[in-house]
Amino acid sequence: MNIGQWLMRTAQMRGGEAAIYLGAEPVADYAGFHDRAARLAGWLGAQGIGPGDRVGIFMKNCPEFLIAFYGVWYAGAVAVPINAKLHGREAAWILGHSGAKMCFATPDLAGALDEADVEAAVVDMTGGAFAGAMEAEPVAGPAPRELDDLAWLFYTSGTTGRPKGVMITHRMLIATSLTYLASVDPVTPADATLYAAPMSHGAGLYAPVHVLMGARHVCPASGGFEPGEIFDLAKRLGNLHLFAAPTMVKRMTQAAKAAGYGGEGLRSVVYGGGPMYVADIVEAVEVFGPVFVQIYGQGEAPMGISALSREEVADRTHPRWRERLGSVGRAQAGVEVKIGDAEGAPCGVGEPGEIMVRGDVVMRGYWENPEGTAKTLKDGWLMTGDVGTMDADGFVTLQDRSKDVIISGGTNIYPREVEECLLMHGTVSEVSVVGRPDPEWGEDVVAFVVCEGALDEAALDAHCRAHIARFKRPKAYFAVPDLPKNNYGKVLKTELRKRLEEGAGG
Repeated sequence: MNIGQWLMRTAQMRGGEAAIYLGAEPVADYAGFHDRAARLAGWLGAQGIGPGDRVGIFMKNCPEFLIAFYGVWYAGAVAVPINAKLHGREAAWILGHSGAKMCFATPDLAGALDEADVEAAVVDMTGGAFAGAMEAEPVAGPAPRELDDLAWLFYTSGTTGRPKGVMITHRMLIATSLTYLASVDPVTPADATLYAAPMSHGAGLYAPVHVLMGARHVCPASGGFEPGEIFDLAKRLGNLHLFAAPTMVKRMTQAAKAAGYGGEGLRSVVYGGGPMYVADIVEAVEVFGPVFVQIYGQGEAPMGISALSREEVADRTHPRWRERLGSVGRAQAGVEVKIGDAEGAPCGVGEPGEIMVRGDVVMRGYWENPEGTAKTLKDGWLMTGDVGTMDADGFVTLQDRSKDVIISGGTNIYPREVEECLLMHGTVSEVSVVGRPDPEWGEDVVAFVVCEGALDEAALDAHCRAHIARFKRPKAYFAVPDLPKNNYGKVLKTELRKRLEEGAGG
């Protein structure tokens, strides 16, 4: 089945209902959305693009992004969305690696591709070629595809080395969407999903479920994440929900407090894509109310490993509410999750090990990378590379990436636990903890801290001694104006380790 079938069905049932908005203004109903996708697919076919061919999408969030997605799928081709924050050379590498024949781009990004001298044909979404595509003869409907045919090549964030192309099939998108309805959040035609996070990433992965349910799709006029704009759209459109990274939730909380906004019109915020610290989500719930749902996933199992419900995120009555709030919830409906040892055997309750998952949301493998695939997929299980524990009730607590665990004196120390502790101190706004080589202990714990005011090592050390075991507390603190992050907002611990190796400290 082609995932594009859902758009055609919704257009048949709800063709006259608003589908796509730019800001608060509707720009297409579902009949128009379907027609544009069908015309784009017809044009792609005339250009020699057919089932299985790869087509890049290098664009900021805009209505045309959705048209490109579904036009590619209607043609039976494979979408290769590229983060708009990447450099033109990085985007060109992805296009070359994927073997894309064509790439749709917004004007500002099309120029970057021209400079990178890509082989794929670059189509400016505001130019004459795209306007001509909207006049092409439409296809009758989505091209037939098998469930395990590719729909999306998802390139990982690449914090070390080149990114890998995760092969996402139509089956995976269907499973992710249906699991969303079962385990994350219901969706109705009255809802509006806002694309404030990159549509090339998590936000775009949730487009199909909202198409299936006939919801409204809102592209912010700014093309990105602006808290004030989100609050205004929530009040004007109502029933607004969005996917947000933890850093976005924190910025929304700070902006809402400054503006006196209490969440009017905001129905759900699904957060994931990185660690959400307990102190930050507690404050967010206090400001916005019970609108938050946490998901845990990876590009290799997009958005679909575990979830912490809005009731569990907002609960303050359970005797272990704080512990549960620090978890990533329980397995979503469509997967099995276990904690395994080095051989994949199940660990005991509360015993740390690698988080493993299997089910229809798990990738088929990495594009043109059999070695990476064999290392990551073992006996049907995805080896996530994340260290975690599972309690007796099935709540999974993410400790750290296995590569980030600090081993000091033969004892494992999980940086996130130390980071959670430091963030409870009123002067710490951001922190990242890494290991520093030590000739006696193997590694020392050190913390890079973004402070409000001057760094007070003695105060932070006393705070750590009061909350965590002495051997876990940092042996050194470095004040930094900000933490290095990649284009997906993830902290680059490799860069922090490099600073330590070079003796640069802060």
